[in-house]
Amino acid sequence: MKMLTLGLVLLGFASSTFATDKVQLDNRIRTLTGKFEELQVKPDKCVPADNLRKAQGIILLDRTKAGLVFGYQGGGGVALVKDPKTAKWSAAGFMGAKEGSFGAQIGGEQTFFVILLMSTNATHLLVESKFDFGGEARGTAGDSTKVTEGKSATPDPTVLVYDDRKGFYGGATIKGGTMSPDEEANRVYYQQYVTMKEILFEGKVKPTEAATALAKKLTEHSQNPKK
Repeated sequence: MKMLTLGLVLLGFASSTFATDKVQLDNRIRTLTGKFEELQVKPDKCVPADNLRKAQGIILLDRTKAGLVFGYQGGGGVALVKDPKTAKWSAAGFMGAKEGSFGAQIGGEQTFFVILLMSTNATHLLVESKFDFGGEARGTAGDSTKVTEGKSATPDPTVLVYDDRKGFYGGATIKGGTMSPDEEANRVYYQQYVTMKEILFEGKVKPTEAATALAKKLTEHSQNPKK
């Protein structure tokens, strides 16, 4: 099983959601697209066009946490990869998050994450039956959003994480969690059984209207550097 240390990425695991139909899954993609658009209009928080242009894959995650001691039990997001020949984004593959835990904390916070996978090797983690995210991160009230570099077995950063925090967050230590393809959501969305490899790399399904709109926004923001 491959390991990938991302630090703040663990905050991207939301409370458990269960997709029951395609409409809900379309809405999930549209909600994540809207949050990405909101992030990109903030000069101090947006994903730089150059990094977005170089990215070979992307994961969008959104979550809320609150309480004195909190253990999240699931959540999810959506992933796309870029065709290395055409630079076009793939259809959307849904991701599921598994259980993790936090140390003592106070307050509440909503966080949206954009996770850029900067190499083809990193994108292939998306087809693993389960891959781990470990490490620690600490947050304090008033922290500004920063980019976090993921660490892997290679010296070059293969993962970049951007976030847009809202709310108060007292210091906490984040412990490990895992992500895996959300096979049920993908089955419901594409009305057939398809693997993440078939969705992201083999083009077995065509991008839906919602996924095409997301891909369009990703392309637009990769071509327009923020000033």
